[in-house]
Amino acid sequence: MAEKATKLPVKTEEKAVKRGAESWVPFESLRSEIDRLFDEFAPSLWRRPFGSALMQRMPRISEWAMAPAVDVAETEKAYEITAELPGIEEKDIEVKISNRSLTIKGEKQETKEEKGKEYFLSERRYGSFQRTFQVPEGVDADKIEAAFAKGVLTITLPKTEDAQKKERKVAVKAA
Repeated sequence: MAEKATKLPVKTEEKAVKRGAESWVPFESLRSEIDRLFDEFAPSLWRRPFGSALMQRMPRISEWAMAPAVDVAETEKAYEITAELPGIEEKDIEVKISNRSLTIKGEKQETKEEKGKEYFLSERRYGSFQRTFQVPEGVDADKIEAAFAKGVLTITLPKTEDAQKKERKVAVKAA
């Protein structure tokens, strides 16, 4: 039986980029400085569209385990971000776009109780994650869509008409 994908709302907000030291992670400042230097040095042709240059901060070590791995793919007409979020419900996922940054937030809360003749087991697990990506040039931000089905979040970032036309094949000639 096919499960229907659920549409998630994508919230758009404009706010200032927050900079601050929420936590200290060894080499965090060194990495962010190197990222900044490469972003300033590299010509825009060589920049990665989903680079970490506009990340507000590095995740804390405890968040590294909770942050889901994502797949980013580019097609002729769109970029697609896919994240596996097992055990998380649609209502606990939030997708926002702000200042050319796409943020995925989620929270997982799980409670397990087991009773036996001579024991009572109660476990609670919870955690949250946040991933932020720089939205590449040529994305139509008003048409970004997110869908959640079978524990997989899929975000589609359609390219504008101009961005689709800019690609052309270059002939390779023998020297």
